[in-house]
Amino acid sequence: MNTSESITDLLDRLCAIVPDYPQPGISFKDLTPVFADPVGLRRMVDELIAPFEGRFDIVAGLEARGFVLAAAAAYASGKGMLTIRKAGKLPREVYRDEYTLEYGSGCLEMHRDEIAPGTRVLILDDVLATGGTVGSAVRLVEMTGAVVAGIGVVLELDGLEGRAKLDGHEVVSLQLVHS
Repeated sequence: MNTSESITDLLDRLCAIVPDYPQPGISFKDLTPVFADPVGLRRMVDELIAPFEGRFDIVAGLEARGFVLAAAAAYASGKGMLTIRKAGKLPREVYRDEYTLEYGSGCLEMHRDEIAPGTRVLILDDVLATGGTVGSAVRLVEMTGAVVAGIGVVLELDGLEGRAKLDGHEVVSLQLVHS
């Protein structure tokens, strides 16, 4: 595995850039080529969990690309995985949190009985933009009495102040993207 290449260079090399998506004027960085590359996936996951090593009991992933990251991170760290899903996708009793996004609003849910109070949860997602989705995940984890051990994202969009909405929580991003 080539560890001499920085994670930023690796992401720049492997990410696909999709112009005018999801709307005109936006250049979307598609991480799916990184997921498909065995070295890229391993490096990305290792870099996300390393700062939190020994400080989390379970990894939470946000639907949908966060599931890929969380599953790989849970496996790599020998921990379990918690799914935080869009509304209406979970079969048992849930905690529910509504939030605003850069392009609208949304709602996330998490099973009420999935984790015990005091569990240390590492939250992973692909992108931190306005902080709406990740902030919602933080609130859901805290509703259970669990503790947010940290937040890891692959890409952080600057200028949207998402990190500021997560004040009080350690946030690690692998690459800052100028929006």
